[in-house]
Amino acid sequence: MIEHFFKCPFCWLEISMLIDTSISNQSYIEDCENCCNPIQIEVFFSFGNLIEFRALNTEQ
Repeated sequence: MIEHFFKCPFCWLEISMLIDTSISNQSYIEDCENCCNPIQIEVFFSFGNLIEFRALNTEQ
């Protein structure tokens, strides 16, 4: 597991989340801990290293 910090695409505040490094491609919805809006999270790992992280506004 790693902790990753990013800005919410709704409220623009920095938040963090724990990400499981054992799953190479992940896509799921996570609510912002500040504004509670749903964020589409897309994460890609290669050999346990984070290579891409996307936090997308679900309303677009």
